[in-house]
Amino acid sequence: MQRLFSENPLLLLFSVAALGYFVGTLKFKGNSLGVSAVLFVGLLFGAIYEDLKAPDILFQLGLVFFVYSIGLNSGAAFFKSIRKNGARDISFVVIMLTASAILIYALAYLFKYSAAEVVGIYSGSTTNTTALAGVIELINNRFTGEQMLNLTKTSVIAYSYTYPMGVIGGMIAIIIMEKLFKIDYKKEKKSLRNKYPTDEDLLSISIKISNPAVKGLQVRDLLNEHNWNVVFGRIMNNNFQVMLASWNTKLDVGNQIMVIGVKEEIDKVADFLGEKMEFNISCDRKVYDVRRIFVSNPHVVGKTISSLNLQEKFDTVVTRIRRGDSDMLAKPNTVLEMGDRIRFVSRRKDIKPLSKYFGDSYFKSSKVNLFTFGLGIAIGLAIGMIEITLPGNIQFKLGFAGGPLIVGLILGALYRTGPIVWVLPYSVNVTLRQIGLILLLAVIGIKSGTSFVSSFNLEVGLKLFAGGCIVSLFTAIFALLIGFKLFKIPFSVLTGFVSNQPAILDFALERSNNNLPMIGYTLVFPISAVLKIVYAQILFVLLL
Repeated sequence: MQRLFSENPLLLLFSVAALGYFVGTLKFKGNSLGVSAVLFVGLLFGAIYEDLKAPDILFQLGLVFFVYSIGLNSGAAFFKSIRKNGARDISFVVIMLTASAILIYALAYLFKYSAAEVVGIYSGSTTNTTALAGVIELINNRFTGEQMLNLTKTSVIAYSYTYPMGVIGGMIAIIIMEKLFKIDYKKEKKSLRNKYPTDEDLLSISIKISNPAVKGLQVRDLLNEHNWNVVFGRIMNNNFQVMLASWNTKLDVGNQIMVIGVKEEIDKVADFLGEKMEFNISCDRKVYDVRRIFVSNPHVVGKTISSLNLQEKFDTVVTRIRRGDSDMLAKPNTVLEMGDRIRFVSRRKDIKPLSKYFGDSYFKSSKVNLFTFGLGIAIGLAIGMIEITLPGNIQFKLGFAGGPLIVGLILGALYRTGPIVWVLPYSVNVTLRQIGLILLLAVIGIKSGTSFVSSFNLEVGLKLFAGGCIVSLFTAIFALLIGFKLFKIPFSVLTGFVSNQPAILDFALERSNNNLPMIGYTLVFPISAVLKIVYAQILFVLLL
């Protein structure tokens, strides 16, 4: 079997991926490892079968796919959050990483670690391969011959011993702190609905207007005054005529109006306007009908709903948008993405023109634009190759992770540049992210398991492993505690902050069952990637 895997690295890779994915679906007391199980199965294969090799190019490809798709998906939310909470989030990340660097510096004296062991422990326990690579490059520039080889080997061994705990420690910390703080993810998601883009449980309710204060007011007046997070659909006037509500629609006592939103917001509207109706006026489809269509026309992708001026072209109202498994209200500033399914109310004769206008092709909305996809990654890789020099002659590169992620964030926020659409269809993004994650986890597992066995020494291993446990657990627990209690950062977002590695992020996403950890991950990753590279080299120089 070992010979078969050694001669066929792709067979090895996909065997680890398949078995790991299966193990990840198994539940123990309601918990499962998810896709992160691929990493642990890879460690097992690497430990059992010595000298197994997984192509580096597959690790690089997986990493690039993962971080670039994350960046595209979270770019808009990233810059929105930076504008709102930039100072808070950046200061928190700096404090968190500085504390971990100080801790490993203190442990160096307690456990008598060498400088090479310290950077290996620091890079492994924070799962930052780029930081280790930066130190190895520093070693190559400062030393030669046997000394260079020994320092490099020592740092890599320390990294191999501590990397698995860097992943497991983050997961353990999340479980411990969510139980300590008694986190209710569903409740937290509802409370953050207006601050972060989360999925919503939307309802459609007819309300009969009975408040005399509403008479003669336009829809615009009510929405501006009360800041309701709802969309108005059809309205039936006192002559039983049904029409579509617009910003200019004037309301009157006795009117019935369809309101789309979450239950809490609809209750606010109903309390002010009048009372909820037992039957919705949407049941009458003689003149108007309700349909869902796919957004597959690249000319509307990346544009806000208001910029399309739909009501000038059609008698229609877009009420909600389904992106993946999530429904969201169709607000004027909502930006359309390829693959969105929009739900609209329209005159029957406008349905076909609307479908043609938006494309309504599942096939086209599922395709990858290889020009923009390849160009975006190429730009990211080129930026990742640029060598950056800081005071103290500390040099580093953003590498395969930092460059594509930063470019992905920028392009994801831009959505489009003229006729060029950067954002991937939601389904494509999820698929590429999953493939990338599985590839890099499988390769890391196989390599770490092999290195672990080949360099095994019980006394040295336990000492290194203990340091990794302390750093990884302390850093994650400290971050969750300080972030939640002192900085008042939502716990779901914080789990993304402590997700040093994609496996931890996937674990956090499964625990929270929402996309808030991903927002936290994209907020912290560019800053932490640079700081970890810098701190690793500073630690090496100070302890040398």
